[in-house]
Amino acid sequence: MNYYQITGGRPLGGALVVQGAKNSVLPILAATLLAPGECVIHNCPNLSDVNTTLEILRFLGCQVHREGGTVIIDATAPQRWDIPDQLVREMRSSVVFLGALLTRMGGAQLCCPGGCQLGPRPIDIHISALRRLGAEIREESDGLRCRAEEMSGREIFLRLPSVGATENVMLCACGCQGTTTIVGAAREPEIVDLQNFLCAMGASISGAGSSVITIEGGHPFHPVEHTVMGDRIAAATYLCAAAATKGEVTLNGVDPNHLTAVLDVLREGGCHIEAEKKAVHCTMGRSLQGVAPIHTAPYPGFPTDAQPLLLAALSAGRGNTMLVEHMFDSRYRYIDELRRMGANIQVYGRVAVVNGGKLRGCRAEGSDLRGGAALVVAALAAQGESEVSGLQYIHRGYEDLARDMERLGGTIKTRIS
Repeated sequence: MNYYQITGGRPLGGALVVQGAKNSVLPILAATLLAPGECVIHNCPNLSDVNTTLEILRFLGCQVHREGGTVIIDATAPQRWDIPDQLVREMRSSVVFLGALLTRMGGAQLCCPGGCQLGPRPIDIHISALRRLGAEIREESDGLRCRAEEMSGREIFLRLPSVGATENVMLCACGCQGTTTIVGAAREPEIVDLQNFLCAMGASISGAGSSVITIEGGHPFHPVEHTVMGDRIAAATYLCAAAATKGEVTLNGVDPNHLTAVLDVLREGGCHIEAEKKAVHCTMGRSLQGVAPIHTAPYPGFPTDAQPLLLAALSAGRGNTMLVEHMFDSRYRYIDELRRMGANIQVYGRVAVVNGGKLRGCRAEGSDLRGGAALVVAALAAQGESEVSGLQYIHRGYEDLARDMERLGGTIKTRIS
């Protein structure tokens, strides 16, 4: 079993280039199915979820080659529309292949997707939206069987601003005749990145970043080169680590406008933030202070993925803060491990109240991606040595978290027990 050995209590300092965005590159890789020929994707992070996505593309019949941070996908002649259960169950984002396969292959077959266990995340929104476009979808005991016989553009209303459902409809609507309008669409920057990629391939899409997206279907596709945006949640991780350790870091390759909600909270807690076009500088010379109540919400609200990271930083600060988790039922599973480090956190259903104080090193185990990263943030701020396990979850979203924290001056090593 691999784990991080971390000696805390040292302020982070230095500069770092933020990796490509996990939540952007996964739908973009699925979208390469739409264009016969070679697509070149730059700034593609080396994550376990990305590797799973590339394995799916290979299984479907695409040629895949990686050269450092660049991935080349040749989707000239995909042969299949079914995805093996073991690959689907490794990550929830595999569901985005539904829209791409319906458009390119006229069918799709897969079991229910996996990923981190954060509570119920039903895909009924995806299914009802694709059926509205004309897809025939049978829900069977072993998964979904989908066919695209006569699909046409329609107005799609999403009862929740689901990121995955928005992406699936965008991908599927590209293959429909006529106009599709998504009302209640997710507004995340990653949706904009996907729109930019699809438009470069020949699609006609507008409105990404707002709650209404319009897709004019039926346009031919051609392969393109594309550079993936910087990962705003990875950036939030390093910013929270700097705040927790009273450090000073500069992050390059990320748009500060994508981090507005996180930066506003850090400023309120006492951080000095300087934002440039593609960089953020954070200085924290004293303990992070408690802030007004924080409610997680769809973008542009405070991101649920940043909630564990901020709570870990506040645990090492001073004062009280209340956080309310509106997105996932089981997002607080990591809190018991933070308490082992001495964190003073009380949970009342979806509400967590944290009282800042001193943390101490200990052994802790992550059970999901962002919860595991939160334990690393806390361990870097804690006095003494910590061992953080559950790295298989952390590797889903961070190319090399230990390497990056070391570059910022943290004392962290990967060990094998």
